[in-house]
Amino acid sequence: MGLVSFSSGKTNLTMKVGVIETHHSHTTVPSVVIQDTSEDPGPVDKGENRQRYLPSAFARFNFNNNSNKDEEEKKKKKEKKRACFDELQHDYLAIWFIIDYISDAIYIADMFVRIRTGYLEQGLLVKEEQKLREKYKTSFQFKLDFLSIIPTDLLYFKLGLNYPELRINRLLRVARMFEFFQRTETRTNYPNIFRISNLVMYIVIIIHWNACVYYSISKAIGFGADTWVYPNTSDPEFARLVRKYVYSLYWSTLTLTTIGETPPPVRDSEYFFVVVDFLVGVLIFATIVGNVGSMISNMNAARAEFQARIDAIKQYMHFRNVSKDMEKRVIKWFDYLWTNKKAVDEREVLKYLPDKLRAEIAINVHLETLKKVRIFADCEAGLLVELVLKLQPQVYSPGDYICRKGDIGREMYIIKEGKLAVVADDGITQFVVLSDGSYFGEISILNIKGSKAGNRRTANIKSIGYSDLFCLSKDDLMEALTEYPDAKAMLEEKGKQILMKDGLLDIEVANLGSDPKDLEEKKKFDEIKKANQAAAKKLVEDQFSSSSEDDDEDAEIKQGKILAKTFTIYTSQTGLTEKDTESKIIKV
Repeated sequence: MGLVSFSSGKTNLTMKVGVIETHHSHTTVPSVVIQDTSEDPGPVDKGENRQRYLPSAFARFNFNNNSNKDEEEKKKKKEKKRACFDELQHDYLAIWFIIDYISDAIYIADMFVRIRTGYLEQGLLVKEEQKLREKYKTSFQFKLDFLSIIPTDLLYFKLGLNYPELRINRLLRVARMFEFFQRTETRTNYPNIFRISNLVMYIVIIIHWNACVYYSISKAIGFGADTWVYPNTSDPEFARLVRKYVYSLYWSTLTLTTIGETPPPVRDSEYFFVVVDFLVGVLIFATIVGNVGSMISNMNAARAEFQARIDAIKQYMHFRNVSKDMEKRVIKWFDYLWTNKKAVDEREVLKYLPDKLRAEIAINVHLETLKKVRIFADCEAGLLVELVLKLQPQVYSPGDYICRKGDIGREMYIIKEGKLAVVADDGITQFVVLSDGSYFGEISILNIKGSKAGNRRTANIKSIGYSDLFCLSKDDLMEALTEYPDAKAMLEEKGKQILMKDGLLDIEVANLGSDPKDLEEKKKFDEIKKANQAAAKKLVEDQFSSSSEDDDEDAEIKQGKILAKTFTIYTSQTGLTEKDTESKIIKV
């Protein structure tokens, strides 16, 4: 406080110039006080401590200064803000408007996309533009989209730029964001990773919003007013925008995750806000634990199921005292399946799909492989589709025999990946190596008439390393061929040509009309017939030489009894039903 004295006649005036600290804002304002210090007071003012405020501009300075500051504070409070940080509100206003109108352009473009988006009607995809437009215009979504792009920004010209809430109708687009998340989760090949990323994004947004609320509350109470609020911004270290946001984000993270200590609240409003934060933090923690645990379980579900199968096999081998070498081979085989993602049962995965979709997937995956087999090269497309659905994947370990010479051939094989060797009986000498796309065993499953090898394997085939094969069984092939008789005849003809080329076809037998199986049964029946005829002849002779009571019996009846006995004998020996035996006898 400074002192300045004035003297005029009998009156001495002293002016005190200084500052006064306000209670609410903790700031200082100038102050001027005029005091009469003359020694000879007037008769009226005698005995009093006379102090007068100068009714001039000096005396009104303090009042006017405080009034201006109050008006500025009120103006700031009335001002609507896009961000709680003043620097973002004022220094980057142009950027805010650019982002706003880029978003509006995206919203309008999205409406045009919706107009051209097809929809399903009775299972069929509708693509006609007229129907698409009518469908969209009559939908509730169109009303929301239209309301969201109404240019409420034009009110800026009347109300000013300090009313960003005029664009609140844009929030009607929030549902579109969740729709995008749902579609992406359905279509992505990594749904669990997408779910985790989505959850993390939600948590970060909540923490960010909470940080902004904390800073706004601190600003309303007063920076540095107590230990709980944001520190006083008069300190240059805490006046920077980055420090303001990072500090608030740090406080919000500690509070919502409940893993750190923050300064205790002082005022009632601070207590209330912290309690709400703690409750939200508990919900966030429960959500994180529940969702992440569920996602990890889903990600490991296949591995857990696969491991359960391995454990069951291990227990069985231990219970049956299987050798250690065999146990190691089995475990290595399982490891190979898991490492190369071959542990999935294709039929189990595709069983929920309709037959049409399942067939299309099988065609997409296996058709080109099946076409490499020469006997199937020119087959009907329908037959190939039937066969593709019946292909079974199989995996063989190093040293495994796929087939041995002399084995009955019930399957044919197509090599998808790996190498096989045709080896001698010693299992060491290699004649030829088969690689990807090769096939074998196709002749044995056709059971071609006149084949010298019959349906027996003619070579030893051994897996060199781990090999992935497709297997087609004889029963599956014959089941498919029942609906394609022309294809069956063509396949048999191709098989004959292959056997003739290799010198493995008996042309005389091949030219017979009967099936080799029927020929064998006919031969067997002829032998039984001859034996029964001899037995019948002897039986007749015995009957005629027997007692007189049999003389009345007609020889034709006796022969019928003998044939009936022969019929019973054949039925029991062949294992056929009586109806089948009767048809065979008629055929012969």
